[in-house]
Amino acid sequence: MPKPVLISGVQPTGQLHIGNYLGALKNFVDLQNSGKYQCYFFIADLHALTENPEAKDLKVNIMNLAADFLAAGLNPKKSIIFQQSQVGFTQELKWILSTLTPVSELLRMTAFKEKILQPLKAGEAEKITKEKFDEIVEKSNFGLAEYPVLMAADILLYNAESVPVGEDQLQHLEFARTLARKFNRKFGQTFIEPKAILTEVPRLMSLDDPFKKMSKSMPTGCLFLDDSEKIIREKIKRAVTDSGNEIKYDIKNKPAISNLIKIYQALSGETIKKIENKFKNKGYGDFKKDLAEIIIDYIVPFQKRKKQLKTQSQKIKKILETGAKEARIVAQATMGEVKRKIGLID
Repeated sequence: MPKPVLISGVQPTGQLHIGNYLGALKNFVDLQNSGKYQCYFFIADLHALTENPEAKDLKVNIMNLAADFLAAGLNPKKSIIFQQSQVGFTQELKWILSTLTPVSELLRMTAFKEKILQPLKAGEAEKITKEKFDEIVEKSNFGLAEYPVLMAADILLYNAESVPVGEDQLQHLEFARTLARKFNRKFGQTFIEPKAILTEVPRLMSLDDPFKKMSKSMPTGCLFLDDSEKIIREKIKRAVTDSGNEIKYDIKNKPAISNLIKIYQALSGETIKKIENKFKNKGYGDFKKDLAEIIIDYIVPFQKRKKQLKTQSQKIKKILETGAKEARIVAQATMGEVKRKIGLID
């Protein structure tokens, strides 16, 4: 009996950080190695175009992310690994699904609103008038609004039953389920309604500011997977802490040290209670030194694998080409059924 299909993608928009690794790559490898699914993992280069990248940067980022995938443990013998844009059927299905999509629904998406309001200064977004918001919408990148339709096509094209997502992507996944239902009601049973596999992603915050999510846009507070041992030690040493010196997990009263404890827990596998007990009579300095070494011990083997892979660019390209070829076979079959159902072909 065939295994249920699982699919997920990552945008090639620059260096990945430790939050990306724990929230996506590590989870992908665990799901792949569980043996429960037929896994599809793709480089979401079409989605990345919403960031308006330079062509030379996008090319580099695509190859860099492919190396990240493989260095993390994704295996082309166990999973189909491919580049989104190399499967042209994705755009065909996106167009068909877009004809079932009200524009107003796209404009209500939380992620769309957050993206277009991102350039505003702190506090401005909460005070914005409807007129000003409408003005920003009119000038915004349409790709940001259309993003959920493309994501739905990514999922439905491969008859995916499961999609690993964090809570911030649940609205988009529900939108994909809605489109599947709409299509099925109008044209007959065709698509599976995908279900979320909610990943226990530690919401890592910036090392500079425990109230802001760790982000590539704030590099000094971000632990990148490619950071050197020296830089890792410096960033952890400079990481903000709270008043007092107790190593205690308390998000409300001690958000900074709690964020560092989450990183320690995720990489060491130790419980929060064990970590608290380990540093019961020690200060922030001792904790930070230990945390830096935990991070280095975890990241350096990954970096070594990635460095070796980056000398094998032809091998990486071959893996992506083979994955795209396998993905196209499934996608073509889906699109054949879709076209027959809607009357484009006999």
